Amino acid sequence: MKKNILTKNLFQVMLILSLFPLTVFGQQSTTKLTSLNQFGALEIAKQVNLEANKLGKNVSIAVLDASGTVILLLKGDQVGPHNTEASRRKAFTALSTKTASLELMKNAEASKDSKNLNTIAELLLLGGGVPIWKDGELIGSLGVSGGGGGENDHLIAVTAIQNLSFATKK
Repeated sequence: MKKNILTKNLFQVMLILSLFPLTVFGQQSTTKLTSLNQFGALEIAKQVNLEANKLGKNVSIAVLDASGTVILLLKGDQVGPHNTEASRRKAFTALSTKTASLELMKNAEASKDSKNLNTIAELLLLGGGVPIWKDGELIGSLGVSGGGGGENDHLIAVTAIQNLSFATKK
């Protein structure tokens, strides 16, 4: 019984301590945000789902930090399994090029010098990937797939990011 209470109290202390550094997200602070964290990724996912629901869609979501590491990867309910990987690649494309994947796709179509971008294995030139900027710093990226096409995926991603007072352009 004593061990059970001690374990429960230890778990509560660890939970509180683990959440403490995450409280900086969304609060005014002198600390400059240089990368997304897990808490931020979860907040972004909530916003993505809210925006997707407005369109009657379920989507797959990927959130990457500033180094390109996947923080969050969610497969949407009743969304094809390929959309999960597509979300990750859209987020990677947006992060590595610092450009929304829809914009990159349109630029590649319009320029014969850029048409070969679609041959780079990790890049995915479909709408739905956006870089995430905060105070002029690239802090991560978001990829959305399954919203009924690249335009919808892009709209969902951009709106979700803007709802959290982030930007998709420097």
